Amino acid sequence: MFPQWRFVHPKATNAKPSRTSMRNFRTLLCYPMTVAALALMALSVRAQEAEHYTAVSKTAMSVTGDVWLDDFSITFENEESLEFSDLVADNFRVDGRRVPASVYRVAKPADPELENGNQLCGSGDVTYVANWASGKGMSAIAVFTGRNPPKSSAEMCALYTYEDPQ
Repeated sequence: MFPQWRFVHPKATNAKPSRTSMRNFRTLLCYPMTVAALALMALSVRAQEAEHYTAVSKTAMSVTGDVWLDDFSITFENEESLEFSDLVADNFRVDGRRVPASVYRVAKPADPELENGNQLCGSGDVTYVANWASGKGMSAIAVFTGRNPPKSSAEMCALYTYEDPQ
């Protein structure tokens, strides 16, 4: 998995280390720093990808506040969040019509306490989150508690409406 380098200190053998062994030793020392730098870059890129949605419906304003959403998680105004494990569907039925949507499975189902002591669903741990365009410049986010991926908005426990990111 990792390159196998052998560095022998010159005093141990009374020999000069070869250029190759010194280069390999320096590379080995730099490897953890490179991995750490790449991880930090990935986190900052991920944080930059989350889009800010402004709460507009009364339920969104009183329960979630504004949210930040990307393909990895949803973060609420009080900084609670739900991480997603995967995207399970790219379409969804809303009032009998099939619409383009993103349906995410929640990695660790929960019903977090949000604004004013309200919970996201209030009737069990949220297992799926779906979002879709609900009108010009508006998006809907619905939450679900079922075991299986939801097929329609009829299965939701709560619906929130937001203004799209600018």
